[in-house]
Amino acid sequence: MFRLPIWSSLCVVLGIGALGYAAWAGQQGLLAGAALLLAVVTAAPGGVLRWLALVAYPAAFIAALALHRGQAVPGLPELLGALLVLGMLGVLVLRGQAAGAELAWARRTMQALQIGSERLGEARDEGGIVKAGVDILARLNVAPHLAFVAYRQGTPRILGARGAFEWYLGQPIQPTDDDSRSVQADHWVAEEVLLLLKREDRPHHHVVPVYDRAERHLGLLILARADRPFAEEETAVVAAFARVLGAQLGQWQAIRDLHDANDLTLRSLGAALEHRDDDTGGHTQRVVDISVQVARRLGWDEERVKALRWGAYLHDLGKLAIPDRVLHKVGPLDAAERRIIQSHTTVGYDMLQDLHFLPAETLDLVRYHHERWDGSGYPVGLRGQNIPDAARLFAIVDVYDALTNARPYKPAWPREQALTEIRLQAGRQFDPQYVEAFLRLMAEARPDDVSLVR
Repeated sequence: MFRLPIWSSLCVVLGIGALGYAAWAGQQGLLAGAALLLAVVTAAPGGVLRWLALVAYPAAFIAALALHRGQAVPGLPELLGALLVLGMLGVLVLRGQAAGAELAWARRTMQALQIGSERLGEARDEGGIVKAGVDILARLNVAPHLAFVAYRQGTPRILGARGAFEWYLGQPIQPTDDDSRSVQADHWVAEEVLLLLKREDRPHHHVVPVYDRAERHLGLLILARADRPFAEEETAVVAAFARVLGAQLGQWQAIRDLHDANDLTLRSLGAALEHRDDDTGGHTQRVVDISVQVARRLGWDEERVKALRWGAYLHDLGKLAIPDRVLHKVGPLDAAERRIIQSHTTVGYDMLQDLHFLPAETLDLVRYHHERWDGSGYPVGLRGQNIPDAARLFAIVDVYDALTNARPYKPAWPREQALTEIRLQAGRQFDPQYVEAFLRLMAEARPDDVSLVR
């Protein structure tokens, strides 16, 4: 159903009325003018309404001939004029149809890019970015079969797909012939991917490489369709979109590389701290591994897990400021020495204030991992759920590892004795919910998982 503005509707009524009057009066000039008015007014709505003038004019012309049969037979000039008017109407209709198609394409492109840019911005990982990108192309209706292909460990894989390519999502692309060649070039990859489609689905295809701003090759966009070749404006839009997708993937890669560098730096710092604090070795990596496993068992997302892992790396950073005479004292500590040892939590927290990339949960773990569920811990004496989650969880793992490994002041406890102690401290020193998750993990530990069964 087509709805015209009021003024356009009035013009259509006026045009039809003028056509009827011109046919009745035999006014060929008015007949042509009314037809042209109809053609101009009905060009915008599109659909069958666009053809109104092209149908109405010959009908009115024939009606005029029928109404005026007794008059002189129209001569060659009149007939040629009618054909010229009819040809002009045809040109106007076809041009309006092409303009309407271009306008619809432009609107669809703008809408898809606007929605797509929002989704690309909301994506939190590579998979989300690729999915959003493929969705944008699907909205453009450029092709029914879409694939984004990238190398993973030297092998091309379809990481995003629509249409018939969806059957192969995540699968490696292998050569179809028997000469054992490796697929290592874009044109080979494109050929192999297109061969996944039925022949009738891929008479026309378009392949666009995807690069980031540093011109690093990130993958290929492959589009296939059966009905017609790709128009220049379509390939231009796909190329522009490939640049947007490449920029987003490149930004994500840069952020991931930065996070990896941060993680490696913090892990190395934790290992260095460990050598100063004790001679047992492996404490930091053990508490990191177990803490992360407990957190994932509890359903924490990866951002929280990362904050926990970083806090575990840095939890004893403040011991750098503890004098050796106190840190390595074999006998019992007096009250003053105990206060010095306990200060490592706040000292470590203060030392990390200038590392602005550290999340709050990491800093909380460093400061509060010696708080106790019953409020008798330090440095503040927080109680229950007022203790940050990461600190509550890590406290269990830290104590377990301390119990099961020898220290200058104590021998290592057997595993079962340490687990019994952890169970007894639920609701006193530790969060009962987190103790339960920790004990379930330890009960399911594999014999080859040294960090858990030691």
